[in-house]
Amino acid sequence: MKLGSKRQPIYKYVQEHAGKTPEKAAINYYGREITYHELDQYSDRFAAYLMEKGIKKGDKVALYLQNSPQYIIANLGIQKAGAVTSPCNPMFKEWELEYQLNDLEAKVIVMLDALYPIFNNIRTNTKVEMVITTSYADFLPEEPYPVFPEPLKAKKEIVESVDLFKLITDASLSISKYPAVEMKEDVSLIVYTSGSTGAPKGAMLTFNNAEFKTKCMLNTYSFTSEDIFLSVMPVFHIAGMLVGLNSPLMAGGTIVLLTRFDPAAFLQAVEKYKATILYTTPPMNLDLIKRSETQQEKNDLTSLRLNLGTSFGIQVSEEISNKWEKVSGVPLFEFAYGMSETHTGDALMPPDNVKYGTVGKPTYETEIKIMDLEEPEKEMPQGKQGEIVVKSPSVFKGYLNKQEATQRSFHDSFFYTGDIGLMDEEGYLHFLGRNKEMIKSSGYSVFPEEVEKMLVQHPAVGEVAVVGIPDAKRGESVKAFIVLEEQAAFITEEELIQWAREKMSAYKYPREIEFTEALPKTTTGKLLRRLLKTNGNIKT
Repeated sequence: MKLGSKRQPIYKYVQEHAGKTPEKAAINYYGREITYHELDQYSDRFAAYLMEKGIKKGDKVALYLQNSPQYIIANLGIQKAGAVTSPCNPMFKEWELEYQLNDLEAKVIVMLDALYPIFNNIRTNTKVEMVITTSYADFLPEEPYPVFPEPLKAKKEIVESVDLFKLITDASLSISKYPAVEMKEDVSLIVYTSGSTGAPKGAMLTFNNAEFKTKCMLNTYSFTSEDIFLSVMPVFHIAGMLVGLNSPLMAGGTIVLLTRFDPAAFLQAVEKYKATILYTTPPMNLDLIKRSETQQEKNDLTSLRLNLGTSFGIQVSEEISNKWEKVSGVPLFEFAYGMSETHTGDALMPPDNVKYGTVGKPTYETEIKIMDLEEPEKEMPQGKQGEIVVKSPSVFKGYLNKQEATQRSFHDSFFYTGDIGLMDEEGYLHFLGRNKEMIKSSGYSVFPEEVEKMLVQHPAVGEVAVVGIPDAKRGESVKAFIVLEEQAAFITEEELIQWAREKMSAYKYPREIEFTEALPKTTTGKLLRRLLKTNGNIKT
């Protein structure tokens, strides 16, 4: 089905809203409203400053910020100047930041003042020419609501940097002409893969990639200018950006922006600002359920109409959804399948026909196939497992400075994702796991997610990660690392293994279980199973 979009950058939509509804709130930051007129004006001034300082079309600008109005303003300004935005995870340490800045060859970095010491330690190892800092305090109202974390309020003076807030409030800065944009050719965003299976790579996404996928979201979920998006998921992450930033800006809605997730603050924000759209992960929903059940005064959540979800940490399940719906009045569902390289959302869950255990159906103008793992050019029949491949207007241009890796990822214009899945008889995509994480036990393929979904059904199991470990008899066997529920009754590893043995095929159930206090994850919540893999013999 053809989508039908305007073929223009996201910032053009902001300009249109600034013209039609200039006083409408584009952002609400703890009670401080920034109108569409102000957002357009602030980002214009930032673009003008960058261009005045010699930043040219295609130059790379790194954003080292958590959720804040400054992130949105800077992102729009960078793209208005024809430069390329590249978000850096604000939880990066020195070596991680240095790697991305150098791989990117970033000329400018915009960062939170509190993060400056991290950058300053590696500054001379990079090619960064311009440093711009900002503070949460710049946009906070006198009495933030919900309460803003006190330690984050302090503004730090950084002599070796330019103050972003002073720039964007400088009325003498203006832009007369925006660089021309080739929607399908010009890169607007470079997002680094999480590195869950190796060194992070910069996925180059075009203006067209962003507009197309955002329009898919608007059409699928009927987002309008009346919607109020509570955005607490990181907007530096591709999914948080798509749902919590690009979608409201295209629709002309309002972004209620929170810097950090806190259950009480989240529920207060929904009630106070009448949020209609949420994007969360199951651990967040479970925290919200717990908070709602224990607090004396219940929050009014009747404004909500949709809660999109992603399985980070814990799988989205109908059981969790039902519990959440009793509290909020809306179900939680897995909204999408995708990745950085495709601007995510290649499959989207129809909101009126949710099928739990799946990740939705191929979205507009998107073809998804399942290919044989041994013969990559052979398509698998319906219901059979294989590698997920995608052809879509949102597929990236390639990896920055990695032509060979780019070429290996494509065949016959399809992007080979490295993910394993199957397509069922109703056209829903089932995501089963990463190809590199698949376990070969006694000649059978075992997908970690499949075993994890079963194990987490045990009442004592809070979180679980499954890996393959060497087994002289079977080739590989399953080992599960388990974080027990806080209130769980005493249980032994052997008892859990026996329970799993009764629930799963002989080649699937874990031969070893190890209890642990926490599982290794990326800062966005993805499991890092490779860090759990160990060598050595196992029990039989």
